Amino acid sequence: ISGHKQTIKLSSKDDILLKHLVSKMCTWDAGVADYISFAAILKGCDGYIATGSNNSARYFDYYFAKYPSIIRKNRTSVAILRGDESIESLEKLSDDIHIFFGLGCRNVTKIYVPQEYDFVHLLQSFHQYKYFADHHKYRNNYDYNLTIQIMNNRFYMTNESTLLIESDAFFSPISQLNYSYYDNAAALIAALKQSQEIQCIAGLDIPFGKVQTPGLFDYADGIDTMQFLLTL
Repeated sequence: ISGHKQTIKLSSKDDILLKHLVSKMCTWDAGVADYISFAAILKGCDGYIATGSNNSARYFDYYFAKYPSIIRKNRTSVAILRGDESIESLEKLSDDIHIFFGLGCRNVTKIYVPQEYDFVHLLQSFHQYKYFADHHKYRNNYDYNLTIQIMNNRFYMTNESTLLIESDAFFSPISQLNYSYYDNAAALIAALKQSQEIQCIAGLDIPFGKVQTPGLFDYADGIDTMQFLLTL
């Protein structure tokens, strides 16, 4: 779209889909091959866009210090519940939690609920993803996280495929959803909007079920990627 030539270094955990997509694009327009290439090492570029963990971001900041760059760190999404959500709304929230096995920065990994919240209907809404327990890697994570809770004698809730754990942490491991109680919604919202670790707040600016469907101009981390490219 911007007219730039791009060189892509793929993640070792995600090295199939993007190659297939580019290959497909080349069948539609052979000229695409002149603009997109793949490499094991990135060098000689006018600018860099890198995504990774907070640890890798420090490496990126050092490695690309002399070049224009966008460095993305760990982010995740949270949801705020009022306590009067319909079953349909909770099922949509369940999509926000479980799609892509909860691995995306737009996946909800933490929910905030009012005091005395009844979790029964929420746990029931997770049943549509109960088949995750049949996936061996997901199941290994579930069994591991469940074992930790049991060994530490910690309270937990589960529908036998997703764990609910009370925790202050935004990030949760695969198969686990963290939750906290709140008293003052306005104070909670103000605090969340100040956090650099939050990508989306479901139930506030984004309806349940929509966190994985960003708009055309909903740039990651609020950074206008096209504007960045136009400066190169």
